[in-house]
Amino acid sequence: MKLYYDRNSKDPTYFIQMGIRNGKKTTTKNVKRIGKHSELLAITDDPFAYAKEQVALFNEEYKKGKADLSFKIDFSQKLSHTADTASKSALLNVGYFTLQQIYHDLGVKTFLMDIQNDSKVTFDCDNINRFLTFARILEPRSKLGTFDRLSSYYEQPSFDYQHILRFMDLLENNYSGYLEQLYHGSFNVVKRNTSVCYFDCTNYYFESQHEDGEYVDEVTGEILKGLRRYGPSKQHQPSPLVQMGLFMDGDGIPLSMCITPGSDNEQTCAVPLEKRITKMFQGKPFIYCADAGLGSYDIRKFNSLGGRAFIVTQSVKKLSDVLQQAVFNDHGYRRLSDGSSITIEEMKTFDRFSQDNLSLYNDKVYKILTADRAVDTGLYEERVYKNGNTKMVKSKGLLKQRVIVTFSRKMMEYQRHIRNSQIERAKNILSHYHVEDVKKGPHDVTRFIRPTSTGKNGEKASDHYEIDLSVIENEEKYDGYYAVATNLADDAENILKISSQRYKIEDCFRVLKTNFEARPVHHRKRERIIAHFMICYTALLIYRLLEKKLDQYGTHFTTDDILETLKNMNVANTQDMFYTATYTSSEVCTALNGIFDLGLDKKYYQPKELNQKIKKIT
Repeated sequence: MKLYYDRNSKDPTYFIQMGIRNGKKTTTKNVKRIGKHSELLAITDDPFAYAKEQVALFNEEYKKGKADLSFKIDFSQKLSHTADTASKSALLNVGYFTLQQIYHDLGVKTFLMDIQNDSKVTFDCDNINRFLTFARILEPRSKLGTFDRLSSYYEQPSFDYQHILRFMDLLENNYSGYLEQLYHGSFNVVKRNTSVCYFDCTNYYFESQHEDGEYVDEVTGEILKGLRRYGPSKQHQPSPLVQMGLFMDGDGIPLSMCITPGSDNEQTCAVPLEKRITKMFQGKPFIYCADAGLGSYDIRKFNSLGGRAFIVTQSVKKLSDVLQQAVFNDHGYRRLSDGSSITIEEMKTFDRFSQDNLSLYNDKVYKILTADRAVDTGLYEERVYKNGNTKMVKSKGLLKQRVIVTFSRKMMEYQRHIRNSQIERAKNILSHYHVEDVKKGPHDVTRFIRPTSTGKNGEKASDHYEIDLSVIENEEKYDGYYAVATNLADDAENILKISSQRYKIEDCFRVLKTNFEARPVHHRKRERIIAHFMICYTALLIYRLLEKKLDQYGTHFTTDDILETLKNMNVANTQDMFYTATYTSSEVCTALNGIFDLGLDKKYYQPKELNQKIKKIT
């Protein structure tokens, strides 16, 4: 701050003048009137010296974060004219400062700067990646929609839309290196729990109704399938799909991902991605954990090597007849809580409304079955026959595994409640609809309906249906049972505890699809489709790391509460002199400021102050 007055005036008015640098804009503004020379003569013999003293006092107070400002407001002043079709908000988001801190610690900037230098592009790759990532978390839109909203961030990033598309091509070209950088950089943020790696797949649909055909790789000459392909949709969308495989660690934080055509069998992407994980881990052993659909014997065999292990859910219905007999045999079951012996019959018949049986109702019983299986080793051996002839045949090995079977009375009753509701719907169809007109599916209620050979009066009929009691009876047999297969010798409780955490990866997909709006995908080019999901993955990683830091701080909040807080952390420019926070205090806001020490818990901010915060974390 400095003293300002009209040097040509015989009776000048003294002002305190502030130099303001707001982004790229620099200006000066008179922020306080000291008084006219003639007015000040009433209180001092030297008005000029007095005015200088007032400036010095003001500077002292300003350094302490206090200032007595004065400025005029003209309530008749009109908005400045713009050529924009629609009005834009003047609020600027500063909530992304928190995300920026984590982004910085991941070391992505250095990685992208190397790419930028090697490719000799002139646009700022890191700047584009940063704001595409932040926008995916705070305000998910199409890439064009994100470009149109760049002015809503405090930094006011500037790059062209064409640069976004060109960057996405570059990003996809550095796919493996980028994901490895994210993994290794994440250790700068939190300690990673890689003792267990959870794997699952999902798919995302496109707006287009046309799938991609095959194409020739320009480098290898290999004929490849296009990404956008029809396949079984998780969301039952009649559109082309792309499939994402995702690995996460024991804390629910992503490790790596892969993108494959929507028509591919999801099991085929597990082992190739796991090999990349193994390389990143530098041979460190881990436990592979997945549901039954991603626990084929080939996957189990792969995870029986190299010090790895597996825990996968196992369908009781798909066990061999011998093992199923063991499951339904009452002998050998024990309570999970204390190891005491109990029969399935006792579990099914005890009075669950008695307070004495409450702990039993909330408990499970288990049995461990040996389920070793002969598997193809991928090798050949010479076999000698009785006649002396020899032949090279596939060598068989033994996959050692245990199946831990559990039974829960609570789960049994829940499954029967769901089925009884479905049976009532099936009966309603028989009463009011033509069965032939009802869409059928593997989990549809029409599975309880079967045709009969005779009508109501005993005559032959081809269009008469009834409830199939045999289907109900067969399904009821498996109610309450749950099983996991493993090659570990750990106790059953620990194995089941590890398996129970698989829900966290489903939550990752929920955040991607719901909160980050990763679908529908609007891109057509293969490179940009993959780059889109790389950006979505980066956003998910940053968000999960933020959650982890909040948990370490001793606080836990819902996804909606965290994201709402970050989105609402906006400031308004006040006369170019300072910024006013337009958000309120909250538990989330307090925790974030406690973790990152960014000081974003104030009502007013000097432009210099916010600029310094950004400079500190970029």
